[in-house]
Amino acid sequence: MKSQWICLMITCELFDRIVEKGFYTEKDASTLIRQVLDAVDYLHKLGIVHRDLKPENLLYFNPQDESKIMISDFGLSKMEGSGDVMSTACGTPGYVAPEVLAQKPYSKAVDCWSIGVIAYILLCGYPPFYDENDSKLFEQILKADYEFDAPYWDDISDSAKDFIGSLMEKDPAKRFTCDQALRHPWIAGDTALCKNIHESVSRQIRKNFAKSKWRQAFNATAVVRHMRRLQLSSSMASVLPPGAPATPTPCSLASAASSVPSGGAELTRPHPSTVATVLTETK
Repeated sequence: MKSQWICLMITCELFDRIVEKGFYTEKDASTLIRQVLDAVDYLHKLGIVHRDLKPENLLYFNPQDESKIMISDFGLSKMEGSGDVMSTACGTPGYVAPEVLAQKPYSKAVDCWSIGVIAYILLCGYPPFYDENDSKLFEQILKADYEFDAPYWDDISDSAKDFIGSLMEKDPAKRFTCDQALRHPWIAGDTALCKNIHESVSRQIRKNFAKSKWRQAFNATAVVRHMRRLQLSSSMASVLPPGAPATPTPCSLASAASSVPSGGAELTRPHPSTVATVLTETK
């Protein structure tokens, strides 16, 4: 429980810094994402797949404005090519890649998808996938069904949208690797705009990632217990005779934090579950 509260505190710092900056641009977001890509690219070259990248796990090295970003929480990380095929239904709802929800074997490409989701949030202040109902949320992710809504994306460059689309590509074989993403003009070039987008982004962050929401209590034990029941049901279904009723599958990652209504929201989207990381298998 202690580590969970630490994650929440640091995450608030991440969004607080954007809100309190007073001036925030695409270039700022690009610089932050470049640091994340550098770190994850290093991990991938070592054969390490993080499997749970999200804003909560991006920590500032120190309180200074130019502080470096660090990646934390390697509890679900896995060595790729260690002999086992990664197929665990794990991660945080809203940030998991389609192939994870589809219960397909997956690779380090799942980390790149998550970086795309983080980049999306940093440029508009709300998540690309949202729904009160988890099944509908997962359906959106499986279809890679997201949009660059007006007016929130009107002042964002086409290059930024192309960058996000390259990472949030449904087909992992076509999805950009970290190395490819680092060479994208939005990261390596000068296409990231310097126009101040602080007002719009900070407003949406306040509505969708308010401190009260990040600090909501939840019963993590109940979530894990629920997932184990789903896994057991799935195992039983595999031996049922043809025509037997289908049962839920273990990839149904449960949202652990309930959403809190925010008044007067122009585009208030229930944020993805915060610290609820669910592990249902061992691979």
